Amino acid sequence: MATRLSLLLAGLVLSTSALAADNVYVLGVDGLACPFCAFGIEKRLKKIDGVTDVEVDVGESVVRVTLQDDKTLSEERARQAVKEAGFTLRSYSEADSGSGGRDAR
Repeated sequence: MATRLSLLLAGLVLSTSALAADNVYVLGVDGLACPFCAFGIEKRLKKIDGVTDVEVDVGESVVRVTLQDDKTLSEERARQAVKEAGFTLRSYSEADSGSGGRDAR
């Protein structure tokens, strides 16, 4: 009985953590031309409180920023960080974390 209860409790804990979704933002950035550009903008965006991941697609000029589920990224903050990295924010959208943000540009 204790084993069943432990397994049930473990399953509940794991399923609850799976439901917690991160906040994902897709930024269209003008000026991305090379891996060095990608590194520069990634480094700058990772300084923002709550950022857990930054993916840069130089070919598409798109940056996907993932934040902790309790954090958000305003368009103004994104614009400022992109500008500080030496680039221009072309577009900003909040993506569904399950879609990978590939459809929002």
